[in-house]
Amino acid sequence: MTDHPLRLLLDFDACAQRDNGQAPAFLHRRDRKFALTCEQQGVTPGPKRWLAHMNHLSGPGASSSSAEQTLRFWRRINSGFMAAGAIFGLLTMLGLLFYDGGQRINITVILAFVAFQLLLALLTTVQSLAGWQPWRGLLRRFHNNFRSDVSVRLQPVLMARAAQLGGLSFAASGLATLLIMVVLQDLAFGWSTTLDTDASRYHGLITAIATPWAWLWPAAAPDLALVEATRFFRASAGETGLDPVLWGQWWPFIAMLWTTWALLPRLVLFVLAGVLIRRKARHLLASHPAMRALMYRMETPALETGNRHNDAADLPDTETDLTVQPLPDARIVLCWAGAGDPELPDALSTGKSLIARAGGKMTLSEDRQTLEQIAAQLALGSNQSVLLVTRSWEPPTGELEDLLASTRELWPKGTQIALVPLAAHIEREPDAHQVQQWLRFARRVGPEFVTVSLIPIPGAVPDMGGGVTQ
Repeated sequence: MTDHPLRLLLDFDACAQRDNGQAPAFLHRRDRKFALTCEQQGVTPGPKRWLAHMNHLSGPGASSSSAEQTLRFWRRINSGFMAAGAIFGLLTMLGLLFYDGGQRINITVILAFVAFQLLLALLTTVQSLAGWQPWRGLLRRFHNNFRSDVSVRLQPVLMARAAQLGGLSFAASGLATLLIMVVLQDLAFGWSTTLDTDASRYHGLITAIATPWAWLWPAAAPDLALVEATRFFRASAGETGLDPVLWGQWWPFIAMLWTTWALLPRLVLFVLAGVLIRRKARHLLASHPAMRALMYRMETPALETGNRHNDAADLPDTETDLTVQPLPDARIVLCWAGAGDPELPDALSTGKSLIARAGGKMTLSEDRQTLEQIAAQLALGSNQSVLLVTRSWEPPTGELEDLLASTRELWPKGTQIALVPLAAHIEREPDAHQVQQWLRFARRVGPEFVTVSLIPIPGAVPDMGGGVTQ
C-alpha cells in the first residue's frame, strides 16, 4: 500500500463501504481491540496502520479492488490526455510554422495562440477549484463506479490534473517540433496586423513579453531594428531590398515565448494540481463519516454485560424477502475460500466441465486468472450459470463482494451466479439463520445477478425461514 493520500483515501472509503454490511457490535469489538493493541505497542492507531491491519486480517494478497479500479481508470485518462496532447502539439506547431516561401510566418498569430493556451491553463485550474464538472456525464459513460461520494468529490481535481498533463504534453511536443523545424527548414518570420500599430509600440509589447528571459538570452529579445525591418504588408509580399537573414532571427524569441508562456505554466499548474489532489484527499479522509465512527469505536470501550443468560441465540429480526431458489443446472463450479474441502458433494461435482477455486490462500492474480478461465468457458457454451460454493457458517466478506464486482467486468453479460452455502456436515442442510445471512448478502449485491440455492438433501423439508428441517 502506498503512502499517497489519494490511495489512502480510496482504500479507506472502500473498506468503510464493506463495513456497512457488518454488525455495529462486531465493528466496535474489532476496532477497539486494534486500538488496545496499538496502545500496548506504543504506536498511534491512525488510518494507515488500521488499513494495514485490515489487509492483514483479510489474508495474503488482499487489497481494495474498487480503489485499484478507480486509480486504473484515472491512469488511463492521463495516458489518453498525454497521447492526444503530443499529437495535437505536433500538428498545431506544423500549422503555425507553415511556410510556402511566398509569405512570412506571422509572429502576431503565434502570440495570440500562446495567450490562448495560457488562458486555457488558468481556466482549467479555476474550474477545479470551483468544483465545476461539465464533463461528468461523459465520465459516467466510461466509468460506472459513481456510488461513492468520495469519488464524485475528487473528480474536479483529478480531471484538472489530467487536463494539465495533456496541456504539458501539448506544449512539450510543440516546442520539440519548433526546434526540429528550425533545423530542417529555412523559416521566415515577420509581423503584421490590420490595426494601425507602429513598430515602436509592437516592440514595447515584445519587450514586455520577453522580460523573464531577456537577461538570460539577449538574442531571444528582439530589438527595435529587427521589429522595424521584419514588418510586412499584404500588398508587399514580393518586396525587395530587405535582408533575408533578418527573417530567421525571430526563432529564439519564439522558442522562449513557447517555453516561458506555454510550457512552464502548464508544468507549474500540473504540479499545483497534484498538491490540490493531496490536500483534497487529506481533507476528505479527515472529514469522512466512517473516520469519525472509527475514532469513536477505537476510543470507546466495548462493554460486555457479563449476564449469566447467554443471548447468542436471541438474534434480531433479519428476515429478507428473498427466498432460496432451486439449484440451477450449471456446469461450472467456483469454490470460495476453501469451501468444499476436502471434497465436494456429488451434486456439485458430477457432470461439471470446470471446478475452480478462489479466495482464501489464493493471490489476487490467481483469482483473476481463475475468473478469466471461467469467462472463456462461459463464452464457449450457452449455459450462463455458475455455482459459487461457500461455507454457510462463515459470514460474507468484503473480499467476496469484490470478487463478484470483478465478475461483472470479466464475465459475459447475463451470467447468473448461484451461491451454494455448505453446512459443516455436507449430508445436512445449513441452519436457517446461516441461510438468511447469505440471502441478505444476495440482496445487497443484486438479486438479479446473484441468487442463493441449497443442495437437495433426501428427506429434507423446507421450513418457513428459508432453511430446511430433517
